Amino acid sequence: MIAIIFLLALLVVVLIMAATGSMPSVIVTELAVISVTFAVFFLTGIYVAAALGVLGLVTSVAFATRPVHLFFGQIAWNASTNFLLVAVPLFILMGEIMLRSGVSDRLYRALNVWVGRLPGGLLHTNIVSSAVFSAVSGSSIATAATIGSVALPYFERTRYPTRFVLGSLAAGGALGNLIPPGIAFIIYALLTDTSVGKLYAAGFVAGGVIAALFVLYILIYSLAVRWRPEEVHMTWTQRLASLWEIGPIGVLMFLVLGTIYVGIATPTEAAALGVVGSLVLAATSRRLDLPMLWTAVRATARTTSMIGFITVSAFVLNFALSSIRLPQMLATSIVGLPLSPSAIIVMILAFYFVVGTFMDAFALMITTLPVVFPIITAIGYDPIWFGVVSVMLVEIGLISPPDGAVMYVLQGLRPRPGPITDVYYGVLPFVTLYLLGLGLFVAFPDLVLWLPRRLIR
Repeated sequence: MIAIIFLLALLVVVLIMAATGSMPSVIVTELAVISVTFAVFFLTGIYVAAALGVLGLVTSVAFATRPVHLFFGQIAWNASTNFLLVAVPLFILMGEIMLRSGVSDRLYRALNVWVGRLPGGLLHTNIVSSAVFSAVSGSSIATAATIGSVALPYFERTRYPTRFVLGSLAAGGALGNLIPPGIAFIIYALLTDTSVGKLYAAGFVAGGVIAALFVLYILIYSLAVRWRPEEVHMTWTQRLASLWEIGPIGVLMFLVLGTIYVGIATPTEAAALGVVGSLVLAATSRRLDLPMLWTAVRATARTTSMIGFITVSAFVLNFALSSIRLPQMLATSIVGLPLSPSAIIVMILAFYFVVGTFMDAFALMITTLPVVFPIITAIGYDPIWFGVVSVMLVEIGLISPPDGAVMYVLQGLRPRPGPITDVYYGVLPFVTLYLLGLGLFVAFPDLVLWLPRRLIR
């Protein structure tokens, strides 16, 4: 429904521009037909992937001056055989194996040994363990489900407010796609032809800053309300021994991220190494068996099929739109408006923030990037920077009412029933911090770009 609102809102803007003479009438006609067709498809309940593919066909037949639809088979084949796309099922499989291997419980306990003595204790553990697990899962939903299932039983015997606990877990889960190897970065790279390695380097910085803001907020709030840490007496011998539980995760992180940054593996090869590493970890945990592996593979196949179908359909639509030069003409017209690049980027970011609260992250990126990305590059913004910012915005949507998927995952994991408003209210301070971090990156883009510039030439 929000995708329809996006197109209709865009159409209203275009009509206003056409009335003032700042946009050619051909763009208005094409966008009107595409918007109405898209709205009809969604109102009749057609799946996103099917709607995108059929819309590409309608666009080709109605407006293209040559038989573009005859090339759709080749386009779909080229998109589905892209070597980079192989990384998607591999990263999903790695996350599924980690989810079922029991390593998350050991990770949570080990990290609590180190950060549990801070004011706010287990709340810090929620954030740090989510950030670390994000570096091997690539998914916000998987991170929230895994860490939430481990953490919530720990809080049954503590005095922390339920809302704060759920809010911290939701905030930590939101880091899943932002901290590499986020799958959203791979989709963005495919659609915009940008470097996954640079996106990962920039995402690592952004994720670290956001996680630090979360930890700082919990620390300040805990000191203000005088929350004392849990009485956990640990010797230095026990603390050093806990590193044994964290070490395997560190090795897995190097296999996935270190090999990319060092330059000895592509993202796809690094994903394959990550799968092998996760299998080894599952075997050492004595959780590797055929039922577990079968469940992980089935879940991977289901998610990959959904993402793959949408991606191929999006490539078909993108090709049809490019063949009639709609994104290029729209970008040229918007750039010609009497607005500064800063005003245009603020409008785009505001749109992503609003729509992201209702729409799935992958569907939002795939639906809007063909139109938005040419505008971003035309007004002079760095594609790597926008990749990080756009992923942050769709991740904010995952923890924002009314349709944040991460919030509903945590609501379903609660040991004791309670209203969903507990999650809504608990996550609001963290959404504010997320927006604060986003504002820093918009005001100072070099905060995001300095690491990819230094690591990858």
